[in-house]
Formats: sequence, C-alpha cells, structure tokens
Amino acid sequence: MRAPISTTNALTLNQLLTHQNIPNPADFYFDQSYLYLDSSLETLTPTLFSDNDLQPENNDSVNNGWELVLLSSTTISQLVDICQFAGIKLVKLNRINHRLGVSSYRFALQATDINAARKLANQYALEQSLELALIEQAPSLATPGLLVMDMDSTTIEIECIDEIAKLAGVGEEVAEVTERAMQGELDFAASLKQRVATLSGSSESILSEVASQLPLMPGLRPLLDLLKSHQWRIAVASGGFTYFTDYLQKELELDATQANVLEIVDGKLTGHVLGDITDAQVKADTLGRLATEFSIPTAQTVAMGDGANDLQMLAAAELGVAYKAKPVVLQQADCAINFSGLDCLAHWLK
Repeated sequence: MRAPISTTNALTLNQLLTHQNIPNPADFYFDQSYLYLDSSLETLTPTLFSDNDLQPENNDSVNNGWELVLLSSTTISQLVDICQFAGIKLVKLNRINHRLGVSSYRFALQATDINAARKLANQYALEQSLELALIEQAPSLATPGLLVMDMDSTTIEIECIDEIAKLAGVGEEVAEVTERAMQGELDFAASLKQRVATLSGSSESILSEVASQLPLMPGLRPLLDLLKSHQWRIAVASGGFTYFTDYLQKELELDATQANVLEIVDGKLTGHVLGDITDAQVKADTLGRLATEFSIPTAQTVAMGDGANDLQMLAAAELGVAYKAKPVVLQQADCAINFSGLDCLAHWLK
C-alpha cells in the first residue's frame, strides 16, 4: 500500500485524483478520518464524516444507474457539503473522463429519496456557482447518438426575434412578450404570432443584418466537434425562424433543423408565419422523428434548451438538459448547465 497522501479539503478533485492511478471503477466512501478509493481501502485524504455516515450498504436505498457527476474544479470540501446537503452516499467511483481539457468524475450513489436528492444537489450547485449533475443512465459518448438543441439563447447567445424587433423599432414591446413566453406565462404560438405581427412592413434586410453576426454560444464548436468524432447526429429545433437555422445548418454542418418560416413579399416582412408553428409539441416530435430517421435509440438521445417551449422536447429525450435556463425549465429538466459553456455537456455523457 502506498503511503498516505497529505491533503486538505481545499484540494480539488483534479488535484487529488487525476495523478493517483485510481482504478475504474473503484470502491469509494468516507469515514471519520479518510476517503477510501480502492478495494484495498487505501487512505487518500482526511474528510469530515463520522465512521458510519457513508459506509456502503446493500439495501433498497441503492439507486442502480444513478450517478453524481462532478467537474475537476470541485473541491473536497464541496464534495463533503454536497453529500451532506443532498443526503446521498457515494459508494463507487465509476469513471474518470478527460474531455476537452477538463476532467470529470462519475460516482455511483445511494439515496433514500433520489428525487429529493437531485433537487437538493441542484439547489446547492446554483447557490455555490458549481456545475454538477445527478443523472440516471446517461447516454454514452462512445455510442452514436442524437443531440437536438434549441437555437435562441442555447445554440446562440441572442433571441433573434428580439434583435429583429430592435432594428424594426419595436424592441421593448417584443422583448417583454418573449420573456413571458419563455417563462411559460403565455401560449407560445399565440405569443409568436403577436410578436411577428409587429414586424409587418419591415425590410428583409434586417434579417440579413442579424444573421451576419449571430454570436455562437461558448463551447458550441468544441462540443459539436467532439460529438461528430463519435458519430453523433446534431440538430436544431427552434421556435425561431428558418432564416437563421438555415444559416446555422450551413455554418455548423448540422444534420437537420426545424423552425418557423417568416412570410416575405417584395422584400418586406408581412407580419405572418407560413404553415404550422414550431411549438413545444413539434420540437418533441422532431426529436422522435430524427431519432427514427437516423436509427438512434431513445437511450442515446439528448435535448438542450432554456425556455418553457423546450420542456416537451427535454422530456422526450433520454437526457434533457437545461442550459442557463428559466426556473420552470430548471425544475423539470434531468440536469442543467448553469455557468459553463455548452461543452460541459461532454461530461454529463458517460
């Protein structure tokens, strides 16, 4: 057995674990003095728990398939706090992933009430500006999958309709309606028609002006490059407009897009949307249709979004991810990314 390593609770998981040749998987639990990480119960670091607090148990409280995923910047002190706050026991270090320059750690866990544990863990993460995920049976990066993303405020940093409205001179009026729709306070289809109507008579050139400078969300390109290298399919399903999803499809080499069509006559917006509205149900249907078209099993599907119009799509996917989302979405999504770029998703996947 190696000699104990002198550490403190201020160390990060990366500082403690990355260079310790930890086997995968490894038994993992705390007692009053130490953190144990392998079958020989090798001493690695002092912790704060009493002797029986987090011993592994073989009983009905074991949640098969559930994992707590933490990034390398998480400190040992935060790990202790998460376990105490959320009422969970870590019983095995399932895997260490090194992706896109960051390490992450996947722990098997026990909890008597997994739903309460996930809610409390997410609450702690928000309060501490920390990224974590408590996930059941996450899709695997190593197997081909499907990612369907919302566009506005997810794939790109702006709400396109708000930017169009600014150029059309109705910015404040439209932005207020957009915010209420994203919070789930308004019917999406009705609110979209209301907002588009205010654009009647505006020049098509304002669409081109917005499209020419779409700000991609941080981490988007590295994430897509990684997924594509593992034969994942990528799509955007948006309550926005094809004028912009078409641009993104070409720019990012997306496999598919779904969005609304603005009516343009003689170079002017008419204030109408052509055809059916891409609402929450259409987004969810798009995910299912693309999974079938690309022969991707549901277990390998991921959806990401930030507004109420994304909820059905997130529920339809195996993993629904709230990205810097509204409270109504955070409460219902499987997991969240609140402070990092989109490339954080690489670590929520197995």
